[in-house]
Amino acid sequence: MDKVGPKVLILGAGRVCRPAAEFLTSYQNIDQVHVVVASLYQKDAEETVDGIKNATAAQLDVSDTESLSNLVSQVDVVVSLLPASFHAAIARVCIELKKHLVTASYVDDSMSKLEQAAQGAGVTILCEMGLDPGIDHMLSMKMIDEAHALNGKIKAFTSFCGGLPSPAAANNPLAYKFSWSPAGAIRAGRNPAVYKFLGEIIDVDGSKLYESAKRLRLPELPAFALEHLPNRNSLMYGDLYGISKEASTVYRSTLRYEGFSEIMAILAKIGFFDAENHPLLQETDRPTYRIFLNDLLDVNNVSTSNTKVNGEETGGHDDELISRLMMLGHCKEKELAVKILKTIKFLGLHEETQIPKDCSSAFTVICQRMEQRMAYGHNEQDMVLLHHEVEVEYPDGRPTEKHQATLLEFGKTENGRPTTAMALTVGVPAAIGALLLLQNKVQRKGVIRPLEPEIYIPALEILEASGIKLIE
Repeated sequence: MDKVGPKVLILGAGRVCRPAAEFLTSYQNIDQVHVVVASLYQKDAEETVDGIKNATAAQLDVSDTESLSNLVSQVDVVVSLLPASFHAAIARVCIELKKHLVTASYVDDSMSKLEQAAQGAGVTILCEMGLDPGIDHMLSMKMIDEAHALNGKIKAFTSFCGGLPSPAAANNPLAYKFSWSPAGAIRAGRNPAVYKFLGEIIDVDGSKLYESAKRLRLPELPAFALEHLPNRNSLMYGDLYGISKEASTVYRSTLRYEGFSEIMAILAKIGFFDAENHPLLQETDRPTYRIFLNDLLDVNNVSTSNTKVNGEETGGHDDELISRLMMLGHCKEKELAVKILKTIKFLGLHEETQIPKDCSSAFTVICQRMEQRMAYGHNEQDMVLLHHEVEVEYPDGRPTEKHQATLLEFGKTENGRPTTAMALTVGVPAAIGALLLLQNKVQRKGVIRPLEPEIYIPALEILEASGIKLIE
């Protein structure tokens, strides 16, 4: 901390942290920034800053307010990349010490309540400065403000965003992979959603979310076979972006490769996403995956033998599973039942091995299998795709215009060190937020999002200059 020049404290040494630290320490148009990366475990912080000039590792338990205050008091700006539940406590310390804070998380009630205190202290708490939320806000507001400046009205706003495997890594039946625990992603697929389409409010029940998926083809990216699912509450974005009264369509969605939702919907029908303790999994004598699967599908345990044809198992248990999937109404066509069977086999849910003791529900069983079988392999890349469409109509008879903005980013490996596209597109915007605060470019105080031109114009320019390509 004895270094001269601006200092930024980054809390959390997860995979998003390194791109943020690298960006801040290598940015040319400001005095050399010194970055302190603080983590609960010193080793994690040291690994994160390894090889980054002008970066220091620190051990910190953020629940220790005295230690947190000590570190915060020595820096100019704080970036929290910790889970959202920590942010309000960190923000209170920043307000007390009159230090600006950046997060990549949604503004929740606990953060909203700090608005007056932050304003009173002359502090900016810049939230939602990642990918989604973050880059999506900035691109949206740029398109909307430009249309309004020309007296245009927003007729429709649609946004598609997804973190996916690159096409080469989408090599399993679900065409999807997890870089962290699948539990959160599976739960997200059970969230209810609401959006506006052609003036009508559409509510989607959480249990029907996967069934609501629709295919998507982007003319600019014809090689991608995609689908989209509505993402929670789209209506609040109409309010945030100031277009609720003029737009007849406001829709935000999550992207997956085509076919993902169909398989997930059937895994849900089978009962794999049920979180209640399952009787079979409470016994000391552990069942095998096959016995558990047979129980969920009410399959006769007698016919369990398959024969091999050209190295592929067939007949017996496979045929019975297919017939049960159809008989129970989970699959209408045999072709789909075969696809589900392939997924079951890929995940090892048919194997004659015992289920571990820490699995007590069908949900924990499938999470454990997905974590094992759907992780990224060495050198496999992820991909981030964000696509906005805005329809603008004008009062003077000019034709309606459709404006589009697309971000497509792939994971990278440099000097043998992999960086995911997700880490880049979350970490770099958070670092840009810190940079703008260091340069006093952000005049607004309080708890804010990157919706103002004073933030999104320079931030998008810096993002492009840093190599993250945005096509408009």
